[in-house]
Amino acid sequence: MKKIISLFVLAFLFNSCEEDVKFSNPAVQGKLDNVLWRAIDFQATTDLSGALTLNAYTSNQELNLKTPSKNPGVYVLGENSARSASFTTNFSGETLIYSTGSGIGGDGEIVITEFDGANNTVTGTFRFNAVNIENNPLGGELLNMQNGVFYKIPVFAAQ
Repeated sequence: MKKIISLFVLAFLFNSCEEDVKFSNPAVQGKLDNVLWRAIDFQATTDLSGALTLNAYTSNQELNLKTPSKNPGVYVLGENSARSASFTTNFSGETLIYSTGSGIGGDGEIVITEFDGANNTVTGTFRFNAVNIENNPLGGELLNMQNGVFYKIPVFAAQ
């Protein structure tokens, strides 16, 4: 009986040590109108001026974040086109475009928390309220993205 109990305890200990954590490295995700949104593909580029553009995609959606630099800092959205967020959805031949920017409306921020020069990756957070810029009646007036995260996204120089 002691051997059986010992075997159960030993089996329990080995089972408890199993690693169930799954890492998404790199990743882009957020809460789109309170529903988890996760990109299946992404890319980040810098232009000759040093401006950063991060694009993240699902099968029918695209998120676009722009900042004037890849350096860590807080970039307030809605002030100009160099600091902007946009979200495009394509379905059934229709396209919905939401954006922030000067003269458009919308607000939010992109926070770059780390640029890793050795690995050329960027990490940070974002949130925004973007306006339906074409007033397409198939979508609401505003699109809300909260708790957005981009983690260790490789950055390439634009061609």
